[in-house]
Amino acid sequence: MAAPEKDSKPGKPPKKESQPLIIAKNPAEEQRLKLEKLMRNPDKPAPIPERPKEWSPRAAPEFVRDVMGSSAGAGSGEFHVYRHLRRREYQRQDFLDRISDKQKLDEDYLEKIKENQQAAEERTAKRRKKREKLKQKKLMAKKAKQESKNQAEPDEEEDESSASEKEDEDEEEKNDREDDAEEPSFVMGKR
Repeated sequence: MAAPEKDSKPGKPPKKESQPLIIAKNPAEEQRLKLEKLMRNPDKPAPIPERPKEWSPRAAPEFVRDVMGSSAGAGSGEFHVYRHLRRREYQRQDFLDRISDKQKLDEDYLEKIKENQQAAEERTAKRRKKREKLKQKKLMAKKAKQESKNQAEPDEEEDESSASEKEDEDEEEKNDREDDAEEPSFVMGKR
């Protein structure tokens, strides 16, 4: 009879082999460890974090209650309140400046794209016009050639008929010569 294992208890599944603790020494090794962990169970979905929301400062208050005046008698704690208010306002102004700069850059980019598209369309139109001119020239040359051929055609018909008659006569003479020729009395290479 086999003795039960020391680690396993009745009714509980045996423990999985624990992975040794590895501490990443640099970012590349940390990424490698994360990938290895993901690849141990490829069926498990990988967590993809949402894109962090852009930071925006707290909105300026609509109604300011404790307005500090410039009169004497402000306590020593009022300076810190003023300092925090001033810091928040500077952050808000910087944020608004950054947003306006970003919007201006976006507008400039869109304007540049529009200019590039317009320039490309102009180049295309210019090239299209040039192609059509060449096409027209070719058609005109072809028509002129056809017209000159049509005008010279009656003269050529006589020349063509006489030329075709000469070719027929030449072929007949050649056939006659081949018929009159004797077969060679011996064949080279055969005995």
